[in-house]
Amino acid sequence: MKFGKVGQVALVSAIALGLASLFTACGTLTVGFLFVPTNKQTPGQIEVYEVNSEAGSLRTIPTSPFPSGGRDPIAEAVSPAPIDNLDSLYVANQDDNNITQFTIGTDGKLYPQSTINTPGSFPLALAINSAGTYEYVLDTLGPVAGCSLTNPCPGIVAGYAVTSAATAAMAGSFGIGSLGQACNGSSCTLGTPVTNSNGLPYVSLLQSPSDKSTVLTPTAMTILPNGNFLYVTAYLENASTTTASYTGYIFGFSIGSTGALTALNGGAPISAGSEPVALTSDSNGQTLYVVDEASNQVDSFSIGSGGALTPLATTPTGNQPTALTMISGKYLYVTNSLDATINAYSANAGTLTKIGTYASDANPIAIIGDPRNLGFLYTVNYLNASLSGYKINPTDGTLINTDHSPYSSTAQPTTISGIPHGGSTH
Repeated sequence: MKFGKVGQVALVSAIALGLASLFTACGTLTVGFLFVPTNKQTPGQIEVYEVNSEAGSLRTIPTSPFPSGGRDPIAEAVSPAPIDNLDSLYVANQDDNNITQFTIGTDGKLYPQSTINTPGSFPLALAINSAGTYEYVLDTLGPVAGCSLTNPCPGIVAGYAVTSAATAAMAGSFGIGSLGQACNGSSCTLGTPVTNSNGLPYVSLLQSPSDKSTVLTPTAMTILPNGNFLYVTAYLENASTTTASYTGYIFGFSIGSTGALTALNGGAPISAGSEPVALTSDSNGQTLYVVDEASNQVDSFSIGSGGALTPLATTPTGNQPTALTMISGKYLYVTNSLDATINAYSANAGTLTKIGTYASDANPIAIIGDPRNLGFLYTVNYLNASLSGYKINPTDGTLINTDHSPYSSTAQPTTISGIPHGGSTH
């Protein structure tokens, strides 16, 4: 087949472009992958981004997005370390009351493995311990007859054992990373929660151990780096007032060697501002930081050896803070959803000193550092369907935009998680 001069030029250009693309793909060091669920479509979608280690810029992998396994993916968690060289991503699909497990390929592609139903309904948060052995789900409503969003009941937390490589090798077993496997002979099932110290497969979020009629709205959950304690934020809407007002709470639980939860403080929560919606701890698990959306502040608590919380300080934020993350154990970053900004703070044992305020795209609702802690930061911007990227100055915590930020996503991104790529060149 012969080509005319125009065809020859086009062919040469195509080859050159292909080589340039190949060089770009193979010559760029990918530090890791970021996973961003979006809930506009049914089923939901998961965008997968490569993180460039030199510039911090993002690009979606060619086959992104992937189906989330259900409607309204609202929360996710990744395995903290590979099990037999396999990483897993877990996504909670709120409207289907399920958790879907995906195996993550070396190129960031997602492969669905198993799906389990949560014990209650409307899951809104996932957390996995640093050992990768137990995962927990926070359900908005418990498994109570007649319970619904219009007739709510107290929320619950349930834990699942994560299937190890050894267990997965057993006859009839499900794959590595699957949740809540229970085997009887050569037959196995999934989705069996851990039995807690109360003898039940979940713990309830009650304002007091004897009061099941006052319903709190759970909002977020975190596990300390040492894996010993789990904390849940919630709030009570004070209906008797003429204008909306809220009372915030934090529940604490110790985590046993079998993954079982034991309530701290006799099962009663402690007071925590007005409307706590997100929380995280420092790297040594000695200080807890809690974002209060209604009061526009961050509350800090010291964490005792037995998990008890003691209030330390309150620090103002921008308007309607929604999420926070700790970087390198010394910088705290908070998204202000109404202002479309990030506040940066230096953190020292609960004392926050403001560094500056930086613009993001509209309605930032989630935030994360890069998977290998190279000094990049990303926000998920719900209304503008985008991610904003920043380079962190390691000496003072200030931020500058990464190249080509913001980065587009499919509609209504909800949260973000990531894994390191291992420094491989792509």
